[in-house]
Amino acid sequence: MKIAMLARNPNLYSHKRLVEAAEQRGHELDILNTTRCTVHIASHRPEVYYNGEPCIGYDAVIPRIGASITNYGLSILRQFEMRGCWPLNESVAIGRSRDKLRSMQILAKHGLGLPLTAYANDPKQAEEIIKAVKGPPVVIKLLEGTQGIGVVLAETMSSAKSVIEAFRGANVNILVQEFIKEAGGTDIRALVVGGKVVAAMKRTGAPDDFRSNLHRGGSAQLIKITPEERSTAVRAAKHMGLNVCGVDMLRSNHGPVIMEVNSSPGLEGIENATGKDIAGMIIDYVAANAKVGKTKTKGKG
Repeated sequence: MKIAMLARNPNLYSHKRLVEAAEQRGHELDILNTTRCTVHIASHRPEVYYNGEPCIGYDAVIPRIGASITNYGLSILRQFEMRGCWPLNESVAIGRSRDKLRSMQILAKHGLGLPLTAYANDPKQAEEIIKAVKGPPVVIKLLEGTQGIGVVLAETMSSAKSVIEAFRGANVNILVQEFIKEAGGTDIRALVVGGKVVAAMKRTGAPDDFRSNLHRGGSAQLIKITPEERSTAVRAAKHMGLNVCGVDMLRSNHGPVIMEVNSSPGLEGIENATGKDIAGMIIDYVAANAKVGKTKTKGKG
């Protein structure tokens, strides 16, 4: 097969592993810098160009779109889809996952466990939404944040109101969530490929940091997840419409609660923690499912 991967940095561990896994299986995988792709829109002739040359002959596309260029990356991916190129994750599904509020609304609609979450536009409603999530303490998150950036723990009413007012004063959209104290600064990343949890790890935050992201200095180890956690991860992936994703959960007193569904999960931490060839599983899934023109979105909204 000939596979295109939309990614800006070919030197990232995840991207190098996917190239390696594809080549080991006899496939050709080209990394296309997403920002160097252009869309040419003409009736009946949807084209994607890379460095001035048309992108033709690709059987599948693996989107590894950075959060900072989500909208541009999705426009490029949509154009590949319109050409009949099979996407590992569809543009609509990635768009859902990148909007934290939208993803929470979708997951809540289907009855999945979530931390209490509130959203408001007016900073004068700060106290109302803090009380709505049974705080303080509360966790305040940027809607467009990633890798733990833009996540703040506010432990008092005054500090929570100050953070909310500061973010909204800068015209930044935020969510306010209950703080799951019993999680103890750890979370679970379950990696789903093709509707199955293929690996799971427990992530522990750096000392004095409630965030467990590996990018923030956290550590990872192999973990055996419960049937309920496994089912939660699989259902989250299904309702978001993602073929491959990382589902981040906390262990609360009332069962697993989902913090985020990541449509471009990093592979280094989970491969090192579990010893599994996740990149190979992803390429095998692409090879088994890529069909020309098979790009109809799996869900609505």
